[in-house]
Amino acid sequence: MQSLLATIEERTGLRGTQFQPLSGGMIGDVYQIDLADGRKVVAKVADSEAASLRIEGYMLRYLGEHSQLPVPDVLYDADDTLLLMTYIEGQSQLGDAEQQHAAELLADLHNLTQPQYGLERDTMIGPLHQPNPPSDSWIDFFRDHRLLYMARLAHADGPLPADFLARIEKLSTRLDNWLFEPEQPSLIHGDIWTTNVLTRQGRITGFIDPAIYYAHAEIELAYTTLFGTFGRTFNSAFFDHYHTLRPIQPGFFEERRHLYNLYPLLVHVRLFGGSYMNRVDEILHTFGF
Repeated sequence: MQSLLATIEERTGLRGTQFQPLSGGMIGDVYQIDLADGRKVVAKVADSEAASLRIEGYMLRYLGEHSQLPVPDVLYDADDTLLLMTYIEGQSQLGDAEQQHAAELLADLHNLTQPQYGLERDTMIGPLHQPNPPSDSWIDFFRDHRLLYMARLAHADGPLPADFLARIEKLSTRLDNWLFEPEQPSLIHGDIWTTNVLTRQGRITGFIDPAIYYAHAEIELAYTTLFGTFGRTFNSAFFDHYHTLRPIQPGFFEERRHLYNLYPLLVHVRLFGGSYMNRVDEILHTFGF
C-alpha cells in the first residue's frame, strides 16, 4: 500500500509517512494517514469510478459551506477513486450528553431550508444512487423518488419479490392518509446511524458519510429510530431535547416513522438481500397492505 502514499503525494502534494486501516468503507477502503508535517488525514480509496467518491466530497463540502454541522473538511475530491479528508477524533458513544448535543446540531441543520425538496444534484446513500429532482410536494417526492424508486430497483435487482412491490405500490397511492406537507423543506444529513456519529467527552465531534437533500425533517428522525441510534421514543435524551427545539407533531412515533423507514429498509434489502424483508412485511401489514 505504499502506492497509496505515493498517489496521495502525487495528487495533493501531501507526504504521508504511515497509514492504518479504519472501520467502515462501504464505498471504499478507509485509512488514517499520518503526514510528515504531523497532521492526520483520512483517505477513502475505491477500485472503481462507480464508487463516486467525488459525490461524497460534494456532500461534505455542501454541509461545510451551508451548515454548522461538524463534518470533515475535504482536502481532495477531484476524482471518483480518492477522497481525502481531515481526521476527526472521536468514538461512537451516545450517552445522554452526546444525544442532547446531537439534538441541538440536527435541529439547527433542519432549520436550513430552500424553496423545493430535493437538491441541486443527485447524491448517494451508501453505494446507491439517490435522485433529487426538485419538487414542490414532499409527499410526491417521497413517493416517487424514495419509496417507489428504491422498491422498483430492489425488485429489478432481485431481492424484493413482486408481491412486495405490488403492496408498496398500493401503499404509495394512499400516503397522504398519514403523511403531511411540512411548512418548509429541511436540509438533512440523510444517513445518521451510530457509526456515522463521532463523539468525545460528551460532545459530538463529527458526522460522516452523508446522503444529503432537502426533505421533511421527520424522515431523518425516523431513520435514527430504525437501529436505535438515539432511542425509539420521546423518553430518549435526544428526542426529549429535539422536541423542545423543533416540536415533533403527534403521530410520528406511532405511524409516520414506520412509513419513512421503509426507504432505508429497502436500501438495506437492495444491498444485503432478504434479511430485512420481515421488517418491510411488518410495516406493510401495519398499514393494511
